[in-house]
Amino acid sequence: MASAAAKVAADAAAKVVAAADAATSIRAHSLSRIFSSSSSSPNVQSPNPKPKPEPKIKRALTPKPPAADAGSDADHKLWKPLGYIIKGLLRERDPEKLVSDFVAASSASARFRDRHRVYEVAVSRLASFGRQDSIETLLGAQKRFLETSKEGFATRLIGLYGRAAMPAQAAATFHELPAQLKCTMTFNAVLTAYSRAKEFDALATAFQEIPASHPLVVPSVYSYNILISALCQKPALSAALNVVTLMEKCGVLPDNISFNTLLNGFSKNGRVDDAEAVWEMMKERNLEPDTKSYNAKLRGLVAEGRIEDAVAVVERMEKEGPKPDTVSYNELIRGYCSAGRLEDAKKLYDGLVKNECAPNKGTYETLLPRLLQAGELDCALRYCHELFSSNIKSCRVDCSLLQDVVTTLVEASRVDEAAKIVELGRKKYYPRKLLRMPHTGEDNEEQIETGEEESISEEKECEVEQEIGK
Repeated sequence: MASAAAKVAADAAAKVVAAADAATSIRAHSLSRIFSSSSSSPNVQSPNPKPKPEPKIKRALTPKPPAADAGSDADHKLWKPLGYIIKGLLRERDPEKLVSDFVAASSASARFRDRHRVYEVAVSRLASFGRQDSIETLLGAQKRFLETSKEGFATRLIGLYGRAAMPAQAAATFHELPAQLKCTMTFNAVLTAYSRAKEFDALATAFQEIPASHPLVVPSVYSYNILISALCQKPALSAALNVVTLMEKCGVLPDNISFNTLLNGFSKNGRVDDAEAVWEMMKERNLEPDTKSYNAKLRGLVAEGRIEDAVAVVERMEKEGPKPDTVSYNELIRGYCSAGRLEDAKKLYDGLVKNECAPNKGTYETLLPRLLQAGELDCALRYCHELFSSNIKSCRVDCSLLQDVVTTLVEASRVDEAAKIVELGRKKYYPRKLLRMPHTGEDNEEQIETGEEESISEEKECEVEQEIGK
């Protein structure tokens, strides 16, 4: 009896495996039909790029213990308390010492390896220095822990390569993973890395090839949404639309993000009629359009110059829902500005608070240039002061915009007001070298400032940018 039962179980397992293989084959075939219509055949970079020589790492000033064995939690070997070490790494500006101290700490402590933020800051800083070789050294030292780690650690490692605009290394890391970690989560991290680098052809090819080769990789709705976003960057938008059909054939239901991505893709390309067809597809699937869906519609209407239609959409949202957000009003402000209706745009800005919204970066970056062009310096000055008084992190505008305000004020002989903008900007950690008084003695003063003072300013700027990225 036991033998017969075992045979039945074995036959059932064989059928499951065969079904999985068949599903993988069908999925790969469907994808090949979608991508075969592409105008170009992308060449995916080799998963094992030629490694760059590791830089010589200077010996840190503080003696370090020998590296711990992979996977062990050897916090007692740390040369200083963990919090103190992390604080030092967050402040470290020397690339070699940053890598040296980081590798030593990650090798000695599993608790350190759980601190996501310190990994992000270290990689972002090295990337800002253009030190991809140092990033490879730092992240390469983490691969020894993959055998004993979970999906989250592997996903984070691949994602860090993506943050550093190193998608080939992200893909290579995926292919180096133990079999159990080659899963949907790590696959999505590879797709995201290609998307960040805007290598959309390589992303599409990876989507086609990786699931066909790795049965544990079953694309999720998140995977398909990344693919849709990538295909929306290509001229043939029909391929992006076809992904919805493919999803449903594979048993994955598209969500609001899927359709909002399509709506934005068609709207940005001036294909408002096709966007309306996507809108109907949502209704057919009983998906209720949300604020982002309406924002995509507004974007398309404004791009076509249909301002009154855009106004009607916002008014309908205010009465019936979903409630418009700052982006909704920004689209309408942009439409008014493009149509030369600056007074209407200013009224809408003044009404943001009444509508329980707050101006953000997009609001100011749309309005301030138009105000300067129209010579409305008083209004531009008021907006700048409101921008500086805001504690909302999304209000941090590009520094060149503030410099334009300062320069225009100086040209209008309003030097004191321009100087005030520079002062307030520096209190908000806008860099000295990008926000300054033009054509004054301050230029000479700037040149004799010590390197230490400049370093302190840049450090503060970096810390603010880190906080914005949280």
